[in-house]
Amino acid sequence: MDWRDTGILLSTRKHGETSVILETFTPSYGRQSGVLRGGISRKHTPHLQPGAQLDLSWRARLESQLGTFTIEPIRSRAAAAMGDRLSLAGLNAVTSLLSFCLPDREPHPDLYQKTETLLDLLGQPDVWPLAYLRWEVRLLDDMGFGLDLGRCAVTGSNDNLIYVSPRTGRAVTASGAGEWVDHLLPLPPVLHGQSPMDDTEIITALQTTGHFVEHHMAKALRDRPLPPARARFIERLSRPKQT
Repeated sequence: MDWRDTGILLSTRKHGETSVILETFTPSYGRQSGVLRGGISRKHTPHLQPGAQLDLSWRARLESQLGTFTIEPIRSRAAAAMGDRLSLAGLNAVTSLLSFCLPDREPHPDLYQKTETLLDLLGQPDVWPLAYLRWEVRLLDDMGFGLDLGRCAVTGSNDNLIYVSPRTGRAVTASGAGEWVDHLLPLPPVLHGQSPMDDTEIITALQTTGHFVEHHMAKALRDRPLPPARARFIERLSRPKQT
C-alpha cells in the first residue's frame, strides 16, 4: 500500500533512537501517521515544526499498518508563528484540535483547504482572530456539530436572532427566548458573517463556539478534556493589545 499527497504536519514524537512518528493532515487521506526514519537528523529536524507543509509519500505492507513516510518540505510556517505570540498560540490550537478530533484516515478535503488557508495567515494578527473563528465554525460543521443559525428554533423567524441554544446549536430570537433567556448563549453578529466591531465580539463568538467544541464535539468524539492549547489561545487573544 502506498500513496503520495501534500499535507500539514500536526505533531511529532520520537520513535526509537533515530526515527520519529509524524501525525499529518492530508486532503485525500485525512489524519495519517507514519514513521519517518532518520527524523531526528539535521536534514529533517528543521522541517518538522507543527504547521509545516510537506510533500508526503506513505508506504506500508498492509493498509492497517502504521507505515513509513518519506518527505520533501514545501514550506515552513515556523518563522511567521514564532514572530507573533498570538499566531503561535493559534497554530498550537489548530494543530491540537485537529489531532484531537479528526478520525483516523478519514478525508475532510474542505476542512483541509480551510486549514491551509488559515495557517497561511500566520503572522497577521489583525486578520487571524476572525479567520480562526471562521475555521472553528467549519470544524464543528465537518465533525457533525454544526450550528444552525438561519432562523429561530422557537418562532421560525429570521429577525433579531441574538441567542443560541446550548443544547441544539440553533438560533433563538429575543421574543422566543422567554423564561430560558438566562440559559442561552450569545449570538454576536460576526457569527452571521458580519464584520466584527472589534476583537471583543470575536471573543464572545469563540465562547459560544467553544461550548459546542468542549461540551458536544469533545464528549462525543473522545469523551475526554480538550487539549489546553485552545484555552491558551483564547486567553492570549483576550489580553489587552500592546500600544
